[in-house]
Amino acid sequence: MRQQAAVQAGEKSAMASTINHQSALIYVMVTMSAADSVMRDREFRTIGGIVESLPVFEEVNRDALVAAAEDCVSLLEPEDGLDAVLGLVKEALSPALCETAYALACEVAAADGTLEQEELRLLELIRHELDVDRLHAAAIERGVRARYTTA
Repeated sequence: MRQQAAVQAGEKSAMASTINHQSALIYVMVTMSAADSVMRDREFRTIGGIVESLPVFEEVNRDALVAAAEDCVSLLEPEDGLDAVLGLVKEALSPALCETAYALACEVAAADGTLEQEELRLLELIRHELDVDRLHAAAIERGVRARYTTA
């Protein structure tokens, strides 16, 4: 019985130390939403819409989205939580998906119509941590700005 409990505990520990690419992308969006300490409904709707519409999330259902979001929030709570989340994300993503992650972070940041200083700083951290080229990041940012510009 103890051996089984130890195996289960080890499995939970291993699960917490790695995530799949879909969870990594969700973690980036949730982290971006939490950057200014206010997770707004509009940001959550944006995350839900992204997960429902992008092919990379084809196998992700609502329950998996909620579970990944809750896991991310739990990981962000400790003082070093942001570093832990970004480390997991970087480990889980290919270089191409690192650009996707940056684009999704920009989408969530723009969703509520305002960009706070904390959000801008987090975008910079994500770009650096995921090694997104500065010119590629500028193009992604410009595309998001064009989509969210109102008359």
